[in-house]
Order: sequence, then C-alpha cells, then structure tokens
Amino acid sequence: MPNLFEDAFTDRLDLSSGETAMFLYDLDPDDSLPYHYEYVEEWLLVVDGAVVVRVPDKEIDLDRGALMRFEPGPRGAHQIINRAAATARVLLFSKATLPSIGVFPDSGAIGVWPDDGTELYFKQSDAISRDDVV
Repeated sequence: MPNLFEDAFTDRLDLSSGETAMFLYDLDPDDSLPYHYEYVEEWLLVVDGAVVVRVPDKEIDLDRGALMRFEPGPRGAHQIINRAAATARVLLFSKATLPSIGVFPDSGAIGVWPDDGTELYFKQSDAISRDDVV
C-alpha cells in the first residue's frame, strides 16, 4: 500500500480505483499543473509543502494539510503552482467517470478520455460544425 509521505516516484503516481480517480504529484519549485476544469467535482489535498491555487477570480495560498474542493464546470477552474523553494506534494481526486472531458482555458484546448486507455487533446479553434460530422 502506498505511503503518501515516504514513497518515492517520478512526476505522477496513479492511485485510482474503479470509483475514484486519484493522482499524487510532486511539484518542484516553479512547477505547476495546467489551469483547467472538469465536469466532475475535484478535490485537492496538500500532502507536503506549500502551493498557490489559482481559481477564476483570485489566488489562494495553501499549506500542508489543506483541503480544497473545486466544483464542476468553469467556476471550478484551477491551477496548482509551487512558488516555494521546496518540492510540494499534492493529491488530487475526483469521481472516476468515462467518458471524461477537461477544458484548458489558457491554451484553448480540450482533453477527452473516452476510455481507460485513450487520452486525446484538441484545440478548440480546430473544432468543426456538427454538419461536418454527419
């Protein structure tokens, strides 16, 4: 069983189950996760260190042990940033749903996960009309 405080890993550790999507990240100083939102509720737990969370209207400083909820949709958009001098460890978790969609407003991209083995990204500017599909 993984130890969230002591186990070593690189980049991202997938702790997901059939019901829950759960990922552990180590963020080095000046690293960040992309600003995004999904259509399911997502939670953040700061396991170690300190991070800044960018949400639509402000930035919030969080320290070890802090727990934060992001609502589904654009109002729950968030980015996790490590501006500290030490590595931060964060745990993100949500309900596991397939298919799943993530929207990345800063890059104008959309991520689509139709099944467990497929991860697709598209630029919104490349979208075609429904008439072009049917």
